[in-house]
Amino acid sequence: MKSLSDVGLSDVQSVYSGPEGQLWELIMGQQIHIGGFRSSMDLADRAGIGEGMSGVDLCCCSGAGMRFLVRFRKVAGMRGVDATAAVVQLGRCRTEAEGLADRISFTLADACDTGLPAESADFVWGEDAWCYVVDKAKLIREAARLTKPRGTIAFTDWMEAAAGLSDAEAERFLRFMKFANVQSLRGYAELLAGAHCEVAVAADTGRFAPYVDLYLEMLDKQLTSDALRILGYDLAVMEGLAGEMKFLQQLAHDGKIIQGLIVAKK
Repeated sequence: MKSLSDVGLSDVQSVYSGPEGQLWELIMGQQIHIGGFRSSMDLADRAGIGEGMSGVDLCCCSGAGMRFLVRFRKVAGMRGVDATAAVVQLGRCRTEAEGLADRISFTLADACDTGLPAESADFVWGEDAWCYVVDKAKLIREAARLTKPRGTIAFTDWMEAAAGLSDAEAERFLRFMKFANVQSLRGYAELLAGAHCEVAVAADTGRFAPYVDLYLEMLDKQLTSDALRILGYDLAVMEGLAGEMKFLQQLAHDGKIIQGLIVAKK
């Protein structure tokens, strides 16, 4: 597993408390993950998430995934956990405004140590966010602890693909994205097995490259002024970020990074 020793939670909190987080939401929407609604529906379908269930969203950001599950999968209740105070506050405001606060709650905590009751969730959920967690083994253990026996752990994430990243590519990718490390489908499967979970689905969604193409086209053709406003109209910063996005695009098209999807049973 490729990793950096000098990137951690404080770096992620800085991103999602400032303009970089706003920029991600500009191009990806409130569901800040590749594929948005379509990706969420695909994951829920494969995991069998449905009416009357209760879940925990680890690294929930502002809670768009939970609002999706309550609205479109008729989930009875969701508890979201995130370590960034700014997005938790934003999530509470958005959830209240949408009239869903009676079914969705937020906890400001480390996703690896939530403090939530053991075996209290029918499923644990994550969407393109566990890549930000430093200790992925501890995260998987916490997900398993929260899940009821025969419950489900379902998530998508940015992962290293079979083609693999060179050391130089990995350092540039991880540093730009503020990831301490990047896991693979096989690596996650091994961690889940170690937490006494059985993997039912482990697949490349195929969405990464075409969606990064879409984001770059949107920034170039429609959202340039909006992005510049977020960045204080600093063209140099904008050009630098665009260059890093093009680097991600190339890695995706070279088959070196993917959006992986995993469903496992405890």
